[in-house]
Amino acid sequence: MTTHAVSFVNARLGSATRTSLRWSGARITAIGAPPAPGDIVIDAAGDRLLPGLINAHDHLQLNNFPRLKFRERHENVGEWIADIDARRAVEPGIADNAAIPREARLRLGGIKNILSGVTTVAHHDPLYPSLLDGNFPCRVLADYGWSHSLALDGAEKVRASCLRTPAQQPWFIHAGEGVDSAALAEFAQLERLDCLRGNSLFIHGVAFTAAERERLAAWGAGLIWCPSSNLFLLGRTADCADLIARGRVALGSDSRLSGTGDLLTELGVARDCIDMPEAWLEALVTSIAASLLRLSDLGRLRAGAMADCVVLPEAAPLGVARRADLRCVVLDGRMRYGDADYAERLMSADDRIPVIVDGRDKILHRSLVDVLRSSPLQEPGVRLSEARGRAA
Repeated sequence: MTTHAVSFVNARLGSATRTSLRWSGARITAIGAPPAPGDIVIDAAGDRLLPGLINAHDHLQLNNFPRLKFRERHENVGEWIADIDARRAVEPGIADNAAIPREARLRLGGIKNILSGVTTVAHHDPLYPSLLDGNFPCRVLADYGWSHSLALDGAEKVRASCLRTPAQQPWFIHAGEGVDSAALAEFAQLERLDCLRGNSLFIHGVAFTAAERERLAAWGAGLIWCPSSNLFLLGRTADCADLIARGRVALGSDSRLSGTGDLLTELGVARDCIDMPEAWLEALVTSIAASLLRLSDLGRLRAGAMADCVVLPEAAPLGVARRADLRCVVLDGRMRYGDADYAERLMSADDRIPVIVDGRDKILHRSLVDVLRSSPLQEPGVRLSEARGRAA
């Protein structure tokens, strides 16, 4: 349907006055220019266009698990991991979900993200081949280095991973995920290992002190903040308002094993934790996330950038939006999810499949419905509304 170029008119980019945005293929070609002859012209009527959202931390294969813990509060994430490991074979919520093929679990993680407006996700685990499949529900960061953590990988393996990651690629590690002495010591240990670098992205950082956050910012490194996971497991989250003000924080949803749901609900938790302007909140999942993840053609609506965008109702803040509120989600210039009025112009009739998302009538691209139909898993709150489809 979108072999023609597309021009949005009367659209608000962020909170700006109404303007236009045009894309051809998978790239934005112009901002503020009139439609060209032959364009598909979409009158946004004041709806807001934002860049496709970037989820800076997820474990895509773990989103079919229930949110689990076996004690009220942990001093260190290592306690939680040990509790999970001890119950892998006997706890139904773990054993039954782990038995589902990984490919199905990965694709469910992709569905979770695209339905919440996430067009790009950083998967903190091996880059399984299917994640780069052109049919995967969302884009997955492909160029990165990573370690799990000092506790699981050990100092030697962590240092080797960091040093072999090219400077132009991000390097991820869980760090400071606790409130005990072990968590408090991790930043200094990583610094001694020469793992504090301009491309280092530390996930969680609950235990980081003000002085350590200052050194992190001075190096040009970043923090990936996952407040709902921190609050669930530890009862507190990172003190990162200073880093947010300096543009050194991106937001991650984590998986549903510890996180609250998806990136939109994570934005709500972040807003409740730290009072910040709406523009700062949006930057955590767009421009700042793209900068920290070294994604030069994502995170901003500008000529030459990838044609990824999310459409919200006029004047609707992203910080209170939920996935049923999203009017249109576009990945690589192709609409994947949203409302019928947009889908009628941006999807072929064969690709427009009615679904119900959290009680609202929506349209989902056929390729994503095929994932739901063929999967042994269900995405909570989503069901097919057409008679020939089974519950998804």
